[in-house]
Amino acid sequence: MSILSINNVHTFYGNIHALKGISINIEKGEIVTLIGGNGAGKTTTLRTICGLLKPREGSINLNGEDLLKYQAHEIVYKGISMVPEGRGVFARLTVMENLEMGAFSRNNKEEISHNIDRVFTLFPRLKERRTQVAGTLSGGEQQMLATGRGLMSNPSVMLMDEPSMGLAPVLVELIFDIIQQINQEGTTILLVEQNALMALSIAHRGYVLQTGEIVISDTAENLKKNPTVQKAYLGME
Repeated sequence: MSILSINNVHTFYGNIHALKGISINIEKGEIVTLIGGNGAGKTTTLRTICGLLKPREGSINLNGEDLLKYQAHEIVYKGISMVPEGRGVFARLTVMENLEMGAFSRNNKEEISHNIDRVFTLFPRLKERRTQVAGTLSGGEQQMLATGRGLMSNPSVMLMDEPSMGLAPVLVELIFDIIQQINQEGTTILLVEQNALMALSIAHRGYVLQTGEIVISDTAENLKKNPTVQKAYLGME
Protein backbone atom coordinates (compact mmCIF):
# COMPACT_ATOMS: atom_id res chain seq x y z
CA MET A 1 0.00 0.00 0.00
CA SER A 2 1.21 3.51 -0.82
CA ILE A 3 2.28 5.66 2.10
CA LEU A 4 0.72 8.70 0.37
CA SER A 5 -2.07 8.41 -2.17
CA ILE A 6 -3.68 11.32 -4.05
CA ASN A 7 -6.67 10.24 -6.14
CA ASN A 8 -8.58 12.33 -8.71
CA VAL A 9 -7.97 15.61 -6.86
CA HIS A 10 -9.57 18.79 -8.18
CA THR A 11 -8.45 22.03 -6.51
CA PHE A 12 -9.71 25.52 -7.32
CA TYR A 13 -8.64 29.10 -6.65
CA GLY A 14 -12.05 30.73 -6.78
CA ASN A 15 -13.30 29.82 -10.27
CA ILE A 16 -9.83 28.86 -11.53
CA HIS A 17 -9.53 25.09 -11.91
CA ALA A 18 -5.91 24.63 -10.77
CA LEU A 19 -5.70 20.84 -10.36
CA LYS A 20 -7.78 18.81 -12.79
CA GLY A 21 -8.11 15.32 -11.40
CA ILE A 22 -4.52 14.48 -10.52
CA SER A 23 -3.58 11.10 -9.04
CA ILE A 24 -0.19 10.42 -7.43
CA ASN A 25 0.96 7.40 -5.44
CA ILE A 26 4.12 7.40 -3.34
CA GLU A 27 5.62 4.29 -1.78
CA LYS A 28 7.40 4.34 1.57
CA GLY A 29 11.06 5.26 1.20
CA GLU A 30 10.79 6.88 -2.22
CA ILE A 31 11.84 10.25 -3.53
CA VAL A 32 9.17 11.27 -6.02
CA THR A 33 9.49 14.49 -7.99
CA LEU A 34 6.91 16.73 -9.64
CA ILE A 35 8.26 18.67 -12.60
CA GLY A 36 6.55 21.22 -14.80
CA GLY A 37 6.60 24.84 -15.85
CA ASN A 38 5.41 27.87 -13.90
CA GLY A 39 1.70 27.66 -13.24
CA ALA A 40 1.55 23.92 -13.85
CA GLY A 41 0.11 23.22 -10.40
CA LYS A 42 3.15 21.89 -8.54
CA THR A 43 2.93 24.14 -5.48
CA THR A 44 -0.87 23.84 -5.50
CA THR A 45 -0.43 20.07 -5.24
CA LEU A 46 1.77 20.40 -2.16
CA ARG A 47 -0.52 22.97 -0.55
CA THR A 48 -3.49 20.66 -1.14
CA ILE A 49 -1.72 17.68 0.42
CA CYS A 50 -0.74 19.60 3.56
CA GLY A 51 -4.22 21.05 4.04
CA LEU A 52 -3.63 24.69 3.13
CA LEU A 53 -6.05 24.21 0.23
CA LYS A 54 -9.10 21.96 0.27
CA PRO A 55 -9.97 20.13 -2.95
CA ARG A 56 -13.54 20.11 -4.23
CA GLU A 57 -13.22 16.51 -5.36
CA GLY A 58 -10.94 13.55 -4.77
CA SER A 59 -9.17 11.94 -1.84
CA ILE A 60 -5.81 12.17 -0.10
CA ASN A 61 -4.72 9.33 2.15
CA LEU A 62 -1.67 8.86 4.37
CA ASN A 63 -1.13 5.22 5.35
CA GLY A 64 -4.74 4.63 4.33
CA GLU A 65 -6.15 7.42 6.51
CA ASP A 66 -8.21 10.22 4.95
CA LEU A 67 -6.37 13.53 5.41
CA LEU A 68 -9.17 15.75 4.09
CA LYS A 69 -11.01 15.66 7.41
CA TYR A 70 -8.05 17.35 9.14
CA GLN A 71 -6.84 20.94 9.32
CA ALA A 72 -3.33 21.84 8.18
CA HIS A 73 -1.77 21.81 11.68
CA GLU A 74 -3.40 18.44 12.40
CA ILE A 75 -1.86 16.98 9.24
CA VAL A 76 1.56 17.76 10.71
CA TYR A 77 0.66 15.55 13.69
CA LYS A 78 -0.25 12.80 11.23
CA GLY A 79 3.25 12.80 9.75
CA ILE A 80 3.51 15.29 6.90
CA SER A 81 5.77 18.34 6.97
CA MET A 82 6.33 21.06 4.39
CA VAL A 83 9.49 22.91 3.38
CA PRO A 84 7.89 25.84 1.54
CA GLU A 85 9.02 27.69 -1.53
CA GLY A 86 11.00 30.76 -0.51
CA ARG A 87 12.03 29.06 2.77
CA GLY A 88 9.52 30.88 4.98
CA VAL A 89 11.76 31.05 8.04
CA PHE A 90 10.64 33.10 11.02
CA ALA A 91 12.94 36.03 10.32
CA ARG A 92 12.91 37.57 13.81
CA LEU A 93 13.50 34.31 15.64
CA THR A 94 16.88 32.65 16.12
CA VAL A 95 17.94 29.48 14.35
CA MET A 96 17.26 27.47 17.51
CA GLU A 97 13.82 29.05 17.96
CA ASN A 98 12.93 28.23 14.35
CA LEU A 99 13.85 24.60 14.93
CA GLU A 100 11.83 24.50 18.13
CA MET A 101 8.84 25.89 16.22
CA GLY A 102 9.17 22.96 13.84
CA ALA A 103 8.63 20.62 16.80
CA PHE A 104 5.35 22.23 17.92
CA SER A 105 3.49 18.94 17.40
CA ARG A 106 5.72 17.02 19.80
CA ASN A 107 6.06 16.87 23.59
CA ASN A 108 8.99 14.56 24.32
CA LYS A 109 11.88 16.91 25.14
CA GLU A 110 14.47 14.16 24.87
CA GLU A 111 13.33 13.24 21.36
CA ILE A 112 13.20 16.91 20.34
CA SER A 113 16.77 17.37 21.59
CA HIS A 114 17.81 14.30 19.60
CA ASN A 115 16.23 15.78 16.46
CA ILE A 116 18.03 19.08 16.97
CA ASP A 117 21.30 17.16 17.22
CA ARG A 118 20.37 15.38 13.97
CA VAL A 119 19.72 18.69 12.20
CA PHE A 120 23.03 20.09 13.44
CA THR A 121 24.82 16.96 12.19
CA LEU A 122 23.23 17.40 8.75
CA PHE A 123 23.88 21.16 8.75
CA PRO A 124 26.95 22.03 10.88
CA ARG A 125 26.63 25.65 9.74
CA LEU A 126 23.31 25.93 11.58
CA LYS A 127 24.96 24.76 14.79
CA GLU A 128 27.52 27.55 14.42
CA ARG A 129 24.68 30.05 13.97
CA ARG A 130 22.14 28.63 16.43
CA THR A 131 21.79 31.94 18.30
CA GLN A 132 21.72 34.07 15.13
CA VAL A 133 18.48 35.69 13.99
CA ALA A 134 17.20 33.78 10.98
CA GLY A 135 16.51 36.87 8.87
CA THR A 136 20.25 37.65 8.81
CA LEU A 137 21.24 34.26 7.38
CA SER A 138 22.28 33.83 3.75
CA GLY A 139 19.83 32.26 1.30
CA GLY A 140 21.61 28.93 1.49
CA GLU A 141 21.59 28.97 5.28
CA GLN A 142 17.90 29.82 5.31
CA GLN A 143 17.21 26.83 3.03
CA MET A 144 19.16 24.63 5.45
CA LEU A 145 17.10 26.02 8.31
CA ALA A 146 13.78 25.51 6.50
CA THR A 147 14.78 21.92 5.76
CA GLY A 148 15.91 21.35 9.34
CA ARG A 149 12.69 22.84 10.68
CA GLY A 150 10.74 20.48 8.41
CA LEU A 151 12.55 17.54 9.97
CA MET A 152 11.75 18.64 13.53
CA SER A 153 8.23 17.21 13.42
CA ASN A 154 9.81 13.81 12.65
CA PRO A 155 7.72 13.40 9.47
CA SER A 156 7.11 10.18 7.61
CA VAL A 157 6.62 12.26 4.42
CA MET A 158 8.32 15.58 3.74
CA LEU A 159 7.06 17.91 0.99
CA MET A 160 9.80 20.11 -0.49
CA ASP A 161 8.99 23.06 -2.73
CA GLU A 162 11.82 24.44 -4.91
CA PRO A 163 14.71 23.85 -2.47
CA SER A 164 17.32 24.99 -5.03
CA MET A 165 15.65 28.31 -5.86
CA GLY A 166 18.11 31.21 -5.80
CA LEU A 167 21.06 29.16 -4.60
CA ALA A 168 24.58 29.04 -5.99
CA PRO A 169 25.43 25.76 -7.79
CA VAL A 170 27.69 24.52 -5.00
CA LEU A 171 24.87 24.97 -2.47
CA VAL A 172 22.38 23.30 -4.80
CA GLU A 173 24.58 20.20 -4.80
CA LEU A 174 24.84 20.32 -1.00
CA ILE A 175 21.07 20.60 -0.55
CA PHE A 176 20.41 17.71 -2.92
CA ASP A 177 23.01 15.58 -1.16
CA ILE A 178 21.21 16.29 2.11
CA ILE A 179 17.83 15.42 0.59
CA GLN A 180 19.24 12.04 -0.42
CA GLN A 181 20.67 11.51 3.05
CA ILE A 182 17.35 12.38 4.71
CA ASN A 183 15.65 9.88 2.40
CA GLN A 184 18.20 7.16 3.14
CA GLU A 185 17.55 7.66 6.85
CA GLY A 186 13.89 6.78 6.29
CA THR A 187 11.93 9.88 5.29
CA THR A 188 9.79 9.65 2.15
CA ILE A 189 10.05 12.81 0.03
CA LEU A 190 7.80 14.51 -2.52
CA LEU A 191 9.99 17.05 -4.30
CA VAL A 192 8.88 19.98 -6.44
CA GLU A 193 11.79 21.43 -8.35
CA GLN A 194 12.34 23.68 -11.38
CA ASN A 195 15.81 22.16 -11.84
CA ALA A 196 14.37 19.02 -13.42
CA LEU A 197 17.73 17.41 -14.18
CA MET A 198 18.86 17.66 -10.55
CA ALA A 199 15.49 16.42 -9.32
CA LEU A 200 15.51 13.42 -11.65
CA SER A 201 19.11 12.62 -10.68
CA ILE A 202 18.06 11.81 -7.09
CA ALA A 203 14.40 10.76 -7.52
CA HIS A 204 13.12 7.23 -7.91
CA ARG A 205 10.07 8.25 -9.93
CA GLY A 206 8.53 11.41 -11.32
CA TYR A 207 5.33 13.00 -12.57
CA VAL A 208 5.11 15.76 -15.19
CA LEU A 209 2.40 18.36 -14.60
CA GLN A 210 1.00 20.64 -17.30
CA THR A 211 -1.80 23.11 -16.55
CA GLY A 212 -3.08 21.09 -13.62
CA GLU A 213 -2.95 17.67 -15.24
CA ILE A 214 -0.43 14.85 -15.04
CA VAL A 215 0.69 14.16 -18.60
CA ILE A 216 3.57 11.73 -17.96
CA SER A 217 4.55 9.46 -15.07
CA ASP A 218 7.52 7.11 -15.10
CA THR A 219 10.76 6.16 -13.38
CA ALA A 220 13.24 9.00 -13.07
CA GLU A 221 15.64 7.18 -15.38
CA ASN A 222 13.02 6.84 -18.10
CA LEU A 223 11.91 10.46 -17.72
CA LYS A 224 15.49 11.61 -18.31
CA LYS A 225 15.42 9.69 -21.61
CA ASN A 226 11.93 10.83 -22.63
CA PRO A 227 12.19 13.14 -25.71
CA THR A 228 9.28 15.32 -24.55
CA VAL A 229 10.81 15.80 -21.09
CA GLN A 230 14.26 16.39 -22.57
CA LYS A 231 13.00 19.13 -24.86
CA ALA A 232 10.60 20.85 -22.43
CA TYR A 233 12.44 20.57 -19.12
CA LEU A 234 16.03 19.41 -19.60
CA GLY A 235 17.12 21.92 -22.25
CA MET A 236 17.90 19.25 -24.83
CA GLU A 237 16.88 19.41 -28.47
